[in-house]
Order: sequence, then structure tokens, then C-alpha cells
Amino acid sequence: MNIKRSIVLRVRVVFILVALAACAIPYRIAVVQFQQGEKWRAKAEQVNFQYREVPATRGNIYAADGSLLATSLPFYRVAIDPTMAKEAKFKSGIDSLSRLLSSFYRDKSATAYKRMIQDARGDKKRYLVLNRKQIGYQDMQKMAKWPIFREGRLGGGVIFEKVEKRYQPFNSLASRTVGFLNEDEYGAGIEYSFNNYLKGKDGKALFQRLAGGSWKPVFDAEDIKPENGYDVYTTLDVNLQDIAETALRRQLIDREAAFGSVVVMEVKTGHIKAMANLQRNKSGRGYSESYNYAVGDIGNTEPGSTFKLLSMLALLEENKVSLNETIETGNGAHRFYNQTMYDAKRGGFGTITIREAFEKSSNVAISKLVDMHFGSSPSKFLAYVEKTGLSEPFGIQLAGEGKPFFKKPGAKDWYGTSLPWISIGYESKLNPIHTLALYNAVANNGVMMKPLFVKAVGRGNSFVETYEPEAIRKSIASEKTIKQLQELLEGVVLRGTAKNILNTDYSIAGKTGTAQKIINGRYTETYYTSFAGYFPADRPKYSMIVVIDSPNGFAAYGGDVSAPVFKEIADRIFALDMELNPVDQSKIFKAESDDPMIPVIKAGKGEDLQGIFEHLGLSAKSPAAEEWVKPTFAAERVDLKINETDKPVVPDVSGMPLRDALFILENKGLRVNYKGTGRVIQQSILPGTQLTPNSTINLVLG
Repeated sequence: MNIKRSIVLRVRVVFILVALAACAIPYRIAVVQFQQGEKWRAKAEQVNFQYREVPATRGNIYAADGSLLATSLPFYRVAIDPTMAKEAKFKSGIDSLSRLLSSFYRDKSATAYKRMIQDARGDKKRYLVLNRKQIGYQDMQKMAKWPIFREGRLGGGVIFEKVEKRYQPFNSLASRTVGFLNEDEYGAGIEYSFNNYLKGKDGKALFQRLAGGSWKPVFDAEDIKPENGYDVYTTLDVNLQDIAETALRRQLIDREAAFGSVVVMEVKTGHIKAMANLQRNKSGRGYSESYNYAVGDIGNTEPGSTFKLLSMLALLEENKVSLNETIETGNGAHRFYNQTMYDAKRGGFGTITIREAFEKSSNVAISKLVDMHFGSSPSKFLAYVEKTGLSEPFGIQLAGEGKPFFKKPGAKDWYGTSLPWISIGYESKLNPIHTLALYNAVANNGVMMKPLFVKAVGRGNSFVETYEPEAIRKSIASEKTIKQLQELLEGVVLRGTAKNILNTDYSIAGKTGTAQKIINGRYTETYYTSFAGYFPADRPKYSMIVVIDSPNGFAAYGGDVSAPVFKEIADRIFALDMELNPVDQSKIFKAESDDPMIPVIKAGKGEDLQGIFEHLGLSAKSPAAEEWVKPTFAAERVDLKINETDKPVVPDVSGMPLRDALFILENKGLRVNYKGTGRVIQQSILPGTQLTPNSTINLVLG
């Protein structure tokens, strides 16, 4: 009986609990619906709708002549809201649209596209990505005219989602100087250093979250439009950049070097006109830009003999020496404490003048002079490093500038041998941009200019920032000393270690540099070679430094490796610069035709010559303006006949300016040497000769 009563009681308890639970559920629903409803409705809306960032269009980067160095090109991902089109429009257009999609993307059949869109429409999906492949603007314009798509976003449901990609029209040209920016907004070069201007301000737009986690943009009155980035206007010259990279790459390949840098600066302004940094690829094949050795920390290295210019500056400023007095170098070896200083020339130079010591780059002579006059007060010598601005970073416009390093007298690492070795470019570190600034200052009569990469930031003709030429030091030395340094640098090319780059068309002033590299804590027979200087020496317009690291082969010194690259670049710049080569007006018009008023036109690009004649109001007939042409003269008219350069033979470049001749011949795989200025008057390999790649052709200009 007790057992039965217990069971009954348990059953009653269960029924009561079930009844209470049944009452609690509607109550809970009521509470959620009425008391907490607003909270959860807002939560649901927040989950399904969000204001998300809309990236701004990044600003452009321009060269000095307005050429685009970097821009953002629009690409699009194509999606559709298949529920938007009216039934009649959908049925009449789906077959054609599917065929067009299949033909364009070539990834699935028209039937598969039709089924995919129809299924999404049937399931009332509001967002369907048709293909992950991004398309360009022209393709987007074409697609916008397709069936269903032509009804637009509201009528046909088509969604072209804009995705911008950074594009450099000149490909790898100046790629490290132009730089990059990754997704974490870390990078290098101008892209990184001027990111705050280039990136603009992102906008806000309403997006709806769809099944699968994708987000669909929704038009909303509260959308905030993005503010596009500012453009950056650089000092770079694309022609000079191309010349510098081409010459540097050729020498790196020939010498199988590790890396090389070239920097070309405008003397009066400090404008950087070209900067090339090429490093051997990891595969060992070819060279590309992966680090800016010219300005970065890794580029900080012992400068070698180019630093002897600073040593001579200090000696001359202190009136310690005169250029014509003599110094004994003996057999090319001199003992400083426990170390021996050697000259590169076996047997030494004997007794020579100080002028000759600099021109021949005697380590013994320079180190003896500096030790003799500054050995008891090394801080006085190093004060000239500070006076010239070489002891600290310049604060240039590119992030990542390396910091110079010089030992301090009295420090733990300072020894009796430190000053002699520092005087010839050892036991100290400079990057090429610092060394170049010193040489540029000598060219600029003592005024040291800050290297400038960017002239302005803005849009169109409206600028938010402008950067004027800035003098780091108004005078690095007295006028007398500067004149003597200029003489010394000219003498290096006239009689010294760089006489192999002497030419008769214009003068070069500069200094070779060769520094033994430290590997595993010891100096080795591997060298860091350089040449720094300026041209024309009598009216300097450009300064330049060329450094090549670890060249292979015989005579791996600065005069043999870096100086020829300097000359090649300088020759081509000199030939292109109209300011350095003023036009002789008497030679513009010449009676080579029946009409003495028809200008002398030898040969060139058809469209260029056509433009010249149109500008002069003369009649010129060209069968194809995009071809390379040669003129023939007729009565009151010039006929431009095609100069066939596409055949597998050596082309005829006679009459062409150097720029055009180099373009044609180098694209044929020929190596070009030339002398003189003007147009080609003679070529060593006759036109029509069977083409042999990597052959050398010599041109005479006149």
C-alpha cells in the first residue's frame, strides 16, 4: 500500500513540474518578445547589416615629366542578385547571358551557368558570385550591356564589386624607389613613406550579411563616400632611370657581382633623377631590385678610397699641406703600430706630390698625412665629418635611411691605428647617398644639398605639400679648399686611377674607391668598388655614384668596375640633355633637299618625325607613322619611307639620334659602344649583315 502511495505521489509531482514548465515557456516567450524584443531585434539587425569600410582610391605617383610610376587600376568581381530581374526579362535573357558568361570565363558550360543562376533565383538568394576571376574596366563596360545585366543593379541585379590593384606602368623600373605597401601597411620606398597622403580616407557603406558569410553592398542615404588619396610628384626621370639600370645590370652580369647601386643627383637642387639597386636573384639568374642599398642600413659599408676626399678637405682646411709638396710612400708599405698599410701598386709610388697621391689613390700617403697632422687630436679630424653632415642621417624622404658610423676617440674600440684607417675609408660606415652628397657639395661650390625624391603632394594643380631644395650645409669648406678639391677630382680622370673614362666631348671629375670586404671578421680579397663624381666638370649639372659589390674577374677595382658604368651613364645623359648640348640653329635647316627651308631630318620614329613636320607646317607623307622611317625629299614635300628593323639582320641606324639607335640595336641583342655626339654617321657592322646576338657594334656620332 505504501509503495502504491509513493508511486502516485511521484507521478503527481511530475505532472505538476510539466504543467509549470508549460506555463513558463509562453511566459519566457512573452518576456523576450515584449520586454527584451527591441534589444534582440537590434542585435539581429546588427548581425545582418553593418556599416563597413569602403577603401579610398590610392593616389598616383608621377615622375618629374608627368609619367606615371604607380597608379591604382580598377578591377571588378562580378556578382548578381538573381531575384531582382522581372520574370519576363529573366526568361528572355537567361540563355544569352549564360552563353556569354561561359564564353568569357571558359570555366563551365552555358548550361551550368544557367542552372546556377536559376537555382539561386528559386532559392531566393540575394547574392551570387558568378566567378571569382576579377575583370578589368573595359570588360566591365562590355558586360554591362549583356542581357539582364543591361537592366542595371536594380532592374537586373548585376553587382560589379570594385577591387583596386596597384600597377606600375614601367614594370620594374625604379621599383624599389617607388616601393610597395602590403596589407599590414608595411613596405618600402615612396609608397610606404608617403602612405598617409597616398591612401586617402576610407568611406563607410551599408552591407548586408548573406548566407555563407558573404557581404552584399546596400544603397543607403547614410553612406560616407571615400576621399581619394593625394598624388605624389617625384624628382625621378624615367629616361635617366632606364639608362642607369641598363648600364648597371650589364656590368653586374659581366662581373657576376653580388649587387650594385647607382644614384644620379642634380647638383644645384639635390633632386634624385635616378636610383637603381640591383641584387643577384636567389636562383643566381639575373638581377632585380629587392633592397635599397643606396640609402638603407645594409648599404652602410666601409666606403674605401672615395672617403679620401674628406681627408683632403680636412688637411687643406687646416692649411696643413699644399698640393705640390711631396711625400714619401716608399715601397708602398708603412707600419702603424702593429699593422701595416699597403698601396694597391706593388713596389709603391716612391716620392710623389700630394696631388699625385690623391690622383693615384695612395693609401700610404693619405694615411701618413692624416696621422701626421691629426694623430695627436683625432677629434679635430672627425669634427670635419660632422661639419660636412656625414656623421648623421640626412632625414631624407624615404623611410629606412641608414645611420653613418664613425668610431669615437677614447672609446673602447678606438686604437692607434683607427685614424689612419678611417682616413682612407675603413673602420667607418657610410651609405652611397651620403658619399654622393659630399661629392655633390664639391660640385656645388661647397653647398651641400639634401637629397630630394619628392617635389610635391596634391591633386592636379592644387598642392597640399611642396618640397623645395634644401641646403644641409651652406658651406662645407672655404672657397679656396673647394677649388683645390675640384682640381684634385678632375686630375683623377685626367691622370689618375680613372683616366680610362677620359673623353674629349665633356669633362668628368670624380674619385675611384676600392674597399676590401670583411668576411667572418677578416679582410678578404673580395672588394666593394665605387666611383663618385660629377659632370661636366667645368659646369656641373649632375653628380653620380656607382657602387658594385663583390665583382669577379681580373682587376676588380673601382676604376676598372664602377668607373666605366659611370661613364656609360654620363655619356648617355650628356647626349640626351639639350641644356648640355645647345642646338646650333645654323644646322637646323640645310639644303639637303631642293627646298632649303626643309629641315635636316635623318631618320627616326615615324610618329615623331611626322609631328615635327606638322609643327613646322610642312607636308610629310608617311606610310606608317608607328614605324622607324628615313626621309626622301621631293618638291615641297618629304616622303618618310619605312626603315625595316624587324628583320633578323643588323638594322641601318645611320642618321638616327643615339637614343633611337640604342633602342633598336639593344633590342636586337647587340652590345653598343659609341663615341661622339649627335646622330649616327657610321656603324661598324654593315646594315643587312646576319644578326649574331651579343655581338658588339661600334657607332660614330657626328
